[in-house]
Amino acid sequence: MKPFREVIKANIGDAHAMGQQPITFLRQVIALCTYPELMDDPSFPLDAKLRASKILQSCGGQSLGSYSSSQGVSCIRENVAQYIMQRDGGIPADPDNIYLTTGASDGIASILKILVSGEEKSRTGIMIPIPQYPLYSAAISELDAIQVNYYLDEENCWALDVNELRRALYQARDYCNPKVLCIINPGNPTGQVQSRHCIEEVIHFAWEEGLFLLADEVYQDNVYSDNCKFHSFKKVLYEMGPEYFTNVELASFHSTSKGYMGECGYRGGYMEVVNLHRDIAAQLVKMLSVRLCPPVSGQAAMDVVVNPPKPEEESYNRFIREKEAVLSNLAYKAKLTEEIFNQIPGIKCNPLQGAMYAFPRIFIPDKAIQRAKELRMAPDMFYCMQLLEETGICVVPGSGFGQKEGTYHFRMTILPAVEKLKTLLQKVKEFHIKFLDEYS
Repeated sequence: MKPFREVIKANIGDAHAMGQQPITFLRQVIALCTYPELMDDPSFPLDAKLRASKILQSCGGQSLGSYSSSQGVSCIRENVAQYIMQRDGGIPADPDNIYLTTGASDGIASILKILVSGEEKSRTGIMIPIPQYPLYSAAISELDAIQVNYYLDEENCWALDVNELRRALYQARDYCNPKVLCIINPGNPTGQVQSRHCIEEVIHFAWEEGLFLLADEVYQDNVYSDNCKFHSFKKVLYEMGPEYFTNVELASFHSTSKGYMGECGYRGGYMEVVNLHRDIAAQLVKMLSVRLCPPVSGQAAMDVVVNPPKPEEESYNRFIREKEAVLSNLAYKAKLTEEIFNQIPGIKCNPLQGAMYAFPRIFIPDKAIQRAKELRMAPDMFYCMQLLEETGICVVPGSGFGQKEGTYHFRMTILPAVEKLKTLLQKVKEFHIKFLDEYS
C-alpha cells in the first residue's frame, strides 16, 4: 500500500488532462468540420458554421479527411499570416512563408534537419538555452548535430545574457560550426519572459555572427506578470530596420497545445520562416512533402486560434469569457506556486512570469547526494523519486532539462485545479522539510 490515494501528474504541460475545459468555439468549429451534417443543427452558432464552411471549401472533396498541400490548407495559412500581421502591429506576413505543422515540435525538428550539415569541426552547432525543453537536445542528438549550451542566469530571473551567448559561441567554434541559435520565450521550463531590449540584443548578436534564429513562442499567450509583455522576434526584427530584417534568418513557432487553448491532442501548429534562401525553401517543401501533410483537424484548430470570434459576432462574448477565465486562473496559480515555494526552507523559486511551469531550485543535503551516488542516480532524480514514492506527486528532475553543475531543480506544471494545486504544494512542503531533516 502506498501512503497516498492518487498520483498527481504534474510532470507534463497537458492542460485538458489536468482538468482545463476546452474553448467552446474551437470545439464547435472542429465538430462542424468533422461532421458537416451538424450545419443544420440550430444549437451551433452561425459564426462557427461560417468558419467551418470556409475551411471545408479549401479541403479536397470538402472533407477534413482529405490530404492538404504539404505546407497546409491555403486559407488557414492566409489566416495565420493575417494573425501575425495584426499581432505585430501591421508588419507584413506572407502566407508563402507559413508552414502548418504537427504541433510546434514537428516544425522545430524539420527546420533543424534542413540546417544541419558538415563533418567533424565543420558539423553544425546548435545553441540552446540551459535549462531547455528536451525536444531540442533530442532532435540535435537524432540529427548527429552538435549541442552548444548557453546558460540562463538564475540569479537574475533566468535572464538571457548576450555575453554568455558570446562565450558559448566562441568556445564552440573550436569543435564545430555554430549556425543556429534557439530561443524559448516565454521560457520552458523556466517561465521567464524576455524584455524587448534583450530580444534586440539577441537579434543584433545573430546578425553580427550570421546565426539562424529559432524563436519558440508557443507560450506567447501565457504572460502573467504585470511588468512583462510578450514581444515577437519577428516584430522586433522588423522594427530594428532593413539592415536586420532583410538579412537575419528567422523561424518562429506557435501551437494549439499551450496558450489558453491547451489542445495538445490535435497536434496543430505553424512556423513562419523569413529570409530563407529560395532554393533552401524549395528543399524544405520537398522534405515536408514526404510526410504528405500535418493532421487537417489540427490545422483547423490552428485556424480558430488565429481567427477567433470578432466583437460583432455572436460567439465573441462567450469566447472572451472562457479565454480570460483560463488565463486569469493560470496567473493566480503562478503567483500561488511562487509564493508557497518561497516559504519552504531549502527551496527557491524565481517569479513565474509566463508559460505554465515552475522550476524551483532545491537544496539537497550532502548526505542525500551521497545516497544518490550509491544508487547511481542524479541527486535531483533521487529527490523526485522519493517525492513520488512518498506523496504520489510526479515532477521532472532538473537534470532532464540541464542545469548549472552543483545546482538542483525540478519542473512541475501549474495546470492542476486550484484546490489540487494547493494540496500538491502543501505535500511538497511537508515532504521537503522531512527530507531535509532525514538527510541533514
